[in-house]
Amino acid sequence: MEGTEPVAKKKTLTLPRPALGDNRSHEKRLRDSLSGLYSQPLSLPLETAKRLPNVLKTSGFEIDVVTVSHDCGWDIADIAPKQGIEGVYGLGIDLGSTSVVFYLVDLEKGRISRTVSLENPQRRHGEDILDRIIFAGRGGLGTLQREVIELINMATLTLCKDEGITPASIYYSTIAGNTTMCHFLLALDPSHICKEPYIPTVNTFDLLRPDQLGININPQGYIYVLPNVGSYFGGDLLAGILSSEMSKREEISLLVDVGTNAEVVLGNKDWLVACAGAAGPALEGGILSCGMRAKEGAIERIKISPQDLSIQYSTIGNMPPKGLCGSAIIDLLAEMFKSGLVDPTGKLIPDKDPERMRQIQGEWAYVVADKTETKDGNPVYITQSDIKNLIRSKGAMYTILNVVIQSVGIDFDDIENFFVAGAFGNYIDPEQAITIGMLPDIPLERFKALGNSAGQGAVKVLLDRHGRKELQQICERITYLEMNVRGDFMNQLSGALFLPHTDISRFPTVKRKLGL
Repeated sequence: MEGTEPVAKKKTLTLPRPALGDNRSHEKRLRDSLSGLYSQPLSLPLETAKRLPNVLKTSGFEIDVVTVSHDCGWDIADIAPKQGIEGVYGLGIDLGSTSVVFYLVDLEKGRISRTVSLENPQRRHGEDILDRIIFAGRGGLGTLQREVIELINMATLTLCKDEGITPASIYYSTIAGNTTMCHFLLALDPSHICKEPYIPTVNTFDLLRPDQLGININPQGYIYVLPNVGSYFGGDLLAGILSSEMSKREEISLLVDVGTNAEVVLGNKDWLVACAGAAGPALEGGILSCGMRAKEGAIERIKISPQDLSIQYSTIGNMPPKGLCGSAIIDLLAEMFKSGLVDPTGKLIPDKDPERMRQIQGEWAYVVADKTETKDGNPVYITQSDIKNLIRSKGAMYTILNVVIQSVGIDFDDIENFFVAGAFGNYIDPEQAITIGMLPDIPLERFKALGNSAGQGAVKVLLDRHGRKELQQICERITYLEMNVRGDFMNQLSGALFLPHTDISRFPTVKRKLGL
């Protein structure tokens, strides 16, 4: 970037008073006082101009001025008597399909001051985003937009109350979401996102005024929705590229974000290749019998003794177990495989542990926590069908990664940084993911958890106004591979539907663990 400069900033000015020898207009007097501070043009919105005479009169010409960056320069967005502006804030939003995370950013201090995460109310129309697209096509698009805007306004009020400010102190909001979520937010037709040739209505969104969406921040501020590259490659992943700075590095990096889909970017400062594919739901726990989100009571870590097959687990909040979150599911399959409870095809071996292997609803299952251990009196388990779904998801994940690196003629060994974004990156154990053949067998120190890279990227744009330009440059450099229509993906997937893979030589550390 060209330098760090927030998207909105406050200046305190003392303007020369009018006199017979200086009869400049109030507007000219203000512009002249600001002109030496800005290299780009300054605009004076009509609403600000209307307030100017009274503010100057009551302030004795000592004023605070808030300017807000836009594509062609700066707006004089707010004026008040000196010390009359309570703060200059931005609102970064990670617009996820499951949860929406809000970051209140103090632009004067250059830091996040408050954060809140709320469940996305659109989930009532379907956990699967495809269900929501169908709902939108049946007249529900306005409902989906209203629900998320109401959530944004509710979160804004909460954050402002906690900070002791009003929403008028927020002059800019950045929103990072996947392509479909951004279409819902803006009430754009999403119907072609999910069918060939997979075309969004809009890729690059112009700056918006708050009243265009009904978002409750300063009316003279702006809303910036991060652009997308394709139907399954949205602003959330672009925010991850920005956050990781992989597009500025000499060495080759790979970024993976697993949610509803697995989204992948490979490259460095000279080139970027990206794709997305359906690999996420089972890895998140969303479609498994006892799968759940990572919240209190979710089992998050599992170990099985290879000697006596005893099991140890830990739960979020040290609460009685309710279900399995994504990290535990990966742990569980890896531990079961190493202990011989499943074979390389993923088939359960009931005779190996008759005490925990049971018939549940007509199929074999492995019980992690008996009903006497759980909060609701129901056992926590994984079924044969669950394992099949999990192996398909992990196989798709590995195949997506393999196809991407093959498309540019490199090997996994050439990757210096393997960034893993989101909750998936924070909580999974890369060694366990390698054991089941979900991630490539590379040195563990190359794996780097990014945390909420979508939120971090949205915040970064608030703290450096050149971030918008950098994101557009990233978009122009990306080569996007549409995984849904690639024959090499389907051809390679079958080999990845084993633990860890039909070609065990790809996983030398796993081979050594198994004594092969």
